[in-house]
Amino acid sequence: MKTLLTTIMALALCFHTLAQNDVNQILITNAKIFDGTDKLVEGKDVLIQENKIVKIGENIPVTKDGRTQVIDAGGRTMTPGFMDMHAHTMLQMPFGLGANSDEYYWAYVSTQAANMYLSQGYTTVRDVGGNCFSLKKAIDQGIVDGPRIYASGPMLSQTSGHSDHRTDAYASQLVADEPSIFMKFNQVQVADGRAEVLIAVRENLRRGASQIKICVGGGTGSYADPLDVTQYTPDEIQAAVEAAEDWGTYVTAHVYNSAGIVRAIENGVKCIEHGNLMDEATMKLMKETNTWLSPQVIVYTYHPNGYTDDQKAKHDQAYDGIDNMFQAAKKVGFDNIVFGSDIITSLDELSTINKEFELRTEWFTPTEILNQATGKSAELLQLSGERNPYPVKIGVIAEGAYADLLLIDGNPLEDLTILQDAEANLALIMKDGKVFKNIVR
Repeated sequence: MKTLLTTIMALALCFHTLAQNDVNQILITNAKIFDGTDKLVEGKDVLIQENKIVKIGENIPVTKDGRTQVIDAGGRTMTPGFMDMHAHTMLQMPFGLGANSDEYYWAYVSTQAANMYLSQGYTTVRDVGGNCFSLKKAIDQGIVDGPRIYASGPMLSQTSGHSDHRTDAYASQLVADEPSIFMKFNQVQVADGRAEVLIAVRENLRRGASQIKICVGGGTGSYADPLDVTQYTPDEIQAAVEAAEDWGTYVTAHVYNSAGIVRAIENGVKCIEHGNLMDEATMKLMKETNTWLSPQVIVYTYHPNGYTDDQKAKHDQAYDGIDNMFQAAKKVGFDNIVFGSDIITSLDELSTINKEFELRTEWFTPTEILNQATGKSAELLQLSGERNPYPVKIGVIAEGAYADLLLIDGNPLEDLTILQDAEANLALIMKDGKVFKNIVR
């Protein structure tokens, strides 16, 4: 009886192992492939093994052992997974709700945000403000579904800067240590002077930041700082840059105005977030120094939940500068432009994130926009150097790249509006070789 039981258990284990390993490759055929640059290729198959694209070619044979799953794309368009270079996975709740909730609630909401990014086709995001380190870890471990996260950690600013969310109800730092809830939960941090900036940057690097985000100008969501002000002294910016570069990575800076952008670039910052109010001369400097621009449109088409009248006015001011910024970029031939949304305060607004594609068509072609959301964004991510948590090719359909890809009903190179109905038109979403959605018929 013991022998029989042992044999049955061994067979059960064998069948379980075979079931787990009965598919080790996925072959996608009959797709029109946008490779993440500027090409649309037809007549090629894509073979995925584990989490990478291992072969692209014509008529790739299927293994005879039955362990290859074949997906006929039916003429759909294949693109790399989209990338949001200005995401806030932790900040998808109204300001007032966030200020009156504990860390557990923040965490629960962030898991919904992560899932929503992925469901809209975003397999990678660069989180440029928020305590997303544990969320990233949970996603990487398969505990939570979501995109790859390049984490900045809490964005850093001076007192009265964009990270300072204290209202008039708070006492001066000179007489009381009274951090805002956003500081308490490490969503933002205030650091003044070289010594504090060094500590703040190193704390983010300690947690696993891929890059560092500082604020060198006013913001729409903060209380005390108009958009025209310049923040952080050259020495403070240099401190952040030096600490980041010592760890093999870079600093990106929140700023709208030209003076802040120039100061940031002159002191080693590699990427500008927003930039809406910059002039043509500053755009030329961006091009000459090979600085990256991470702009957004969609966030300025609504007022985030909880904004005061003053914040709404600043938000509108930022919106009014977008056209001049992009016109200047086209005029000087600046194309180090990536894709991002900066959506905050609302999961409902996050569900409309793909409207960003259509909004950009006022200045760019669909091919340029798709490139911004894939290949261009991937180039920016490489600035993380030794701190790059995902050191395989990303943002392209190419052999050796991560198997992050989408199958889309229709041709987004002709009509980007189809992306707004992700439920119907994103037929397949694959991240890291795993299929998260497949409605291919």
